[in-house]
Amino acid sequence: MDGIHDMGGMHGWGTVVIDPDEQVFSTEWHGKAFALGAMAGGLSGTNLDAFRHSLERLHPLDYLGDGYYGRWLACAELLLVDSGVLPPGAVDARAQNILGNETEEPDDVELNKPDYERGGAGSLREIDAEPRFAVGDAVRVKDMHVRGHTRMPAYIRGRAGVVTAHRPAAVLPDATAHFTGEEPQHVYTVSFESTELWGPDAERATNNVDCFESYLEARS
Repeated sequence: MDGIHDMGGMHGWGTVVIDPDEQVFSTEWHGKAFALGAMAGGLSGTNLDAFRHSLERLHPLDYLGDGYYGRWLACAELLLVDSGVLPPGAVDARAQNILGNETEEPDDVELNKPDYERGGAGSLREIDAEPRFAVGDAVRVKDMHVRGHTRMPAYIRGRAGVVTAHRPAAVLPDATAHFTGEEPQHVYTVSFESTELWGPDAERATNNVDCFESYLEARS
């Protein structure tokens, strides 16, 4: 899914400034937002991949303006509304009442939690299919543009690389985010030259990205 959330490899955002003394939670509400975001998955009957997809569904201006933990709060609300745990508008109405602005709160709605079962603990799975690629294979990332969730970063689309490791098979986030099944696949670490990703003027380096098998195709 193309969106403002997929900023990796984009130009023009400036240097990332890292505060060596940064606290885990710089304000009290950040910790509360983290807890609410983590709890929302269980309460809504969803999963981590659906949470990531909820980030992708935020309005671009909200995504940029709300900050990291503001996005967590928005995603928690979105998951709870999607699942019917909260009716639409409930959070805004409650906030207005807390501020002293008398507002009628919406009635509860019917629960709409996803109907799916996990195939095991965590995301790793044993699969019978033989791996399509091996270490040293030359591969190219497919030029995929999907409407839903994907763990393929946009900056590697269509780019050529080399498989440097074969990782354990895992559930496919592109499927589990939408509760259509687990579709476990082999996972590979693919090494890309910086000049392949960002052009001949890029600083010389390599970039390693873990890719699901369906993201890749062989190249000669």
